[in-house]
Amino acid sequence: MKRKSLIEETGDFFGVLYSYVCDDDITDIDYNGQTLWLTYSDNYRKCAKDIISDDFVEQFSARVSNAVSKPFNKQYPVLEAETDFLRITIVHESVAMSGRTFCIRKSLPSVRLTEQSMISSGFCTREMLEFLKSSIKEKKNIVFCGEPGAGKTECAKFFSKYIDKEERVITIEDNAEWHYSMINEGKDCIELKVNDIVDYSKAIKTCLRLNPKWIMLSEVRSSEVIYLLECFSTGVRGITTIHTDDVRKIPDRMLNMAGRLKSSNMENDIYSFIDVGVLVKRCDVKENGRHYAKRHIEQICTFSRENRENNINLKEFADTNDSKDYREKASVWKGEGTYYEKKEVI
Repeated sequence: MKRKSLIEETGDFFGVLYSYVCDDDITDIDYNGQTLWLTYSDNYRKCAKDIISDDFVEQFSARVSNAVSKPFNKQYPVLEAETDFLRITIVHESVAMSGRTFCIRKSLPSVRLTEQSMISSGFCTREMLEFLKSSIKEKKNIVFCGEPGAGKTECAKFFSKYIDKEERVITIEDNAEWHYSMINEGKDCIELKVNDIVDYSKAIKTCLRLNPKWIMLSEVRSSEVIYLLECFSTGVRGITTIHTDDVRKIPDRMLNMAGRLKSSNMENDIYSFIDVGVLVKRCDVKENGRHYAKRHIEQICTFSRENRENNINLKEFADTNDSKDYREKASVWKGEGTYYEKKEVI
């Protein structure tokens, strides 16, 4: 039975914002207390011309508050709500000095990446693409890493499409982003959502009783990494994301997240049960007077433990003209004004 949201995605509920909510090419709708900013799927941002009145912000906040039955005032200055495809955050003016602010982030049940677009845009080479597709088909455990906003989840969603239809996938997340069952219609999937009662650690342990072949964890953040490794040790395969800027830092990042709970053998377990690391990188570029985010796969490595030694093998791939040209031409924007620096991204 699907959960129901009391937030209605209608013109009456969202008012002046409704056309932006309906536009699938817009990923974020941000109001900073004075002006409205829109972010598009290619990460182009622009200031909208709409005038957002204080009365509208007040009424919109009240509608969201009533819909989710949560207070919103000086004592409770942060209001959060979500639908299947929207995540709404409103911050009270007692905290936000520029005035009451809100952010509406969209996560649609679609995969923007395609094999053709990945190659033509320089996101990855054909050799990288085939290697990662083969890794899924060979049931490798994969960690996608990168900075916030790099596109880790979108990349993971794309490659999850190559999981066999008959293999049960269990997704675990706090905010709906995978949309696995909608993207992969007809495939065997159970979607778990963590909350104050069932946290990531409990959800991972619970999923083992649900006969999974794959577990997809939206993001490893803390000590749940211990249970994830235990899950992999049983033969369940998996995909997850993690914040770090180099695939070679993945083991140390996992050890740090485990904290005092890590065992003396945990490092060896990481090299034994994590097979592939992928770094997704984003750089801001200027083309035709507009700023965009260009994303690409910067590193791929394999982890192994052989003869009682832990090894990281940083993979090398033959570059194509398309991806090489993109990296050489990437113009990275720094600050405001007209200063741009050419930077080679390899």
